[in-house]
Amino acid sequence: MEVTETGIRDLKIIRPGVFEDERGYFFESYNEGIFKDHGIDFTFVQDNQSRSGFGVIRALHYQLEPKVQTKLVRVLDGKIWDVAVDLRENSPTFLEWRGVELSSDNYLQFLIPKGFAHGFSVLSKTAVILYKCDELYAPDHEAGIRYDDPEVGVDWKIRPEDRILSQRDLHMPPFKEAKMNFKFL
Repeated sequence: MEVTETGIRDLKIIRPGVFEDERGYFFESYNEGIFKDHGIDFTFVQDNQSRSGFGVIRALHYQLEPKVQTKLVRVLDGKIWDVAVDLRENSPTFLEWRGVELSSDNYLQFLIPKGFAHGFSVLSKTAVILYKCDELYAPDHEAGIRYDDPEVGVDWKIRPEDRILSQRDLHMPPFKEAKMNFKFL
């Protein structure tokens, strides 16, 4: 397993060791011991899976304290542009974002720690996304930022005319009005 830093503390890209031969491939997407050896020590309690079509943007979501989540994201089929935005107060990278292409071909995983907004756009015809969370879904603690907020400035890699968003995401508040309660430790 290879763990790559992103320039934002605690936000990591993980490349598992993949074993391929004429029969196909095998890899461990999660192994608690190996993750701990790389300084990644979370107890995941919920797996979420979604399927979306080309142009869909699901963003920028998070849960507030005390129900904030760490997420480990990967793609089972297709290709996405996965994005995390640092919302931790006093972080030297506050409001910076990073994106990584995750696909069923590159096997990469994106570790998004507590205190980040998360979203993705679908770059392939369809994509199936799986992500592990270290906190259960808590609708009373849901929050988000509008996906196209100019202060955040995420490049979704999807032309505006091809973007498909839910009404909920279209009506998320701008950054300046969003609820946040994360601290940089």
